[in-house]
Amino acid sequence: MPFKPPSRTIVSSITRSSWTLQHHTAKTITPTPTPTTRTITNRLKMSSSSSSFPPPDLAAAAEEVATLLRERKETISVAETAAGGLVSAALLATPGASRIYKGGLTLYTLPSRVAFAGWTQENIDKYDGPTPELVAGLATHVRKTLESDYCVGESGTAGPTASGKTPNRQPGYVALAVVGDKGALSKDLTTSCGNDRNANMVAFAIEALKLVKEYISATADKGGKM
Repeated sequence: MPFKPPSRTIVSSITRSSWTLQHHTAKTITPTPTPTTRTITNRLKMSSSSSSFPPPDLAAAAEEVATLLRERKETISVAETAAGGLVSAALLATPGASRIYKGGLTLYTLPSRVAFAGWTQENIDKYDGPTPELVAGLATHVRKTLESDYCVGESGTAGPTASGKTPNRQPGYVALAVVGDKGALSKDLTTSCGNDRNANMVAFAIEALKLVKEYISATADKGGKM
């Protein structure tokens, strides 16, 4: 069945954020929250009959990240779950993607995380839904495996039904993390898409790419690669 893009506005609200950049020297820097920690409003203005892919807002977010990476001669890998490959697809849709994209995994099931992300049976037994810490761990493993400058991780609940009773298992919740040589930047948020699975998947991918841009800006300000 072809992808049917959502036809309504998406509004994403940050519910909790972790703004910690950890240096390999074990020092921790906590940047002052920027305006990006405020409520984020994303517009996906598309006709329900349009077959355009990626959706305009997702394409724009991917192009911003790809441009930054090309300028800096850096690379990225992707570890996503509920976004279903949309982050990778959006990056691969940008011209010159082979220069910046190292690869990606859609770690949707727990067994796939054992096979490809270093999880053990103990990780599965203790699993209680997506968290920023869990996603940072997935991104760390994939970044190391693919030897990329950055890895963006995503795990959420797209809907239409909840996967449990806790807030992080309700439709619209997503945990995100970006990992690089300066540490990890993570956050979680809840969209206003309700139980709209397609809209949530697109929103998760957009927010993941926005976090990549934010990470690059933060590390540059703190003496990272320019």
